[in-house]
Amino acid sequence: MQSLQEKASEWSGVNPNDAFAIDEINLYQKLGLQTFINISTNFYNRVYDDEEEWFRSIFANSKKEDAIQNQYEFFVQRMGGPPLYSQRRGHPALIARHRPFPVTRQAAERWLHHMQKALDSTTDIDSDSKVKMTNFFRHTAFFLVAGDELKNQKQSIACKHATSKPAAV
Repeated sequence: MQSLQEKASEWSGVNPNDAFAIDEINLYQKLGLQTFINISTNFYNRVYDDEEEWFRSIFANSKKEDAIQNQYEFFVQRMGGPPLYSQRRGHPALIARHRPFPVTRQAAERWLHHMQKALDSTTDIDSDSKVKMTNFFRHTAFFLVAGDELKNQKQSIACKHATSKPAAV
């Protein structure tokens, strides 16, 4: 059985080494907090103004200010900065936190479209950092798609504490 990371790499077209190149450099130190706030603000302004109702509806139950803060705190934490997200919200647990939402391939591509626009319009990001972030975002978006498909198939990932008996459906 293919792991979620393997599916993410296959579906996103991003090699794991490229997806996690963000770990080779501290992008938080390089870019600073304000850059991540700017990216997230720009991104969510685009999302909440999206012309596609189906996409906007995914975010309808979230306040834009909260979404911006959650995202930039996660980015800061994941890209070398202080654990702002975990201090406020606990473990990121991306798949679990996105479980209530339809994280389809179409939604992932739309999310990536807006993120690319946000990155492109944030002038204080150098091209190398932008490529690293883009690869990470693309891979992660499809990691969430893989998690969503697993949820929709009513499957679970076995852990070391699982029993050998199949779960009741």
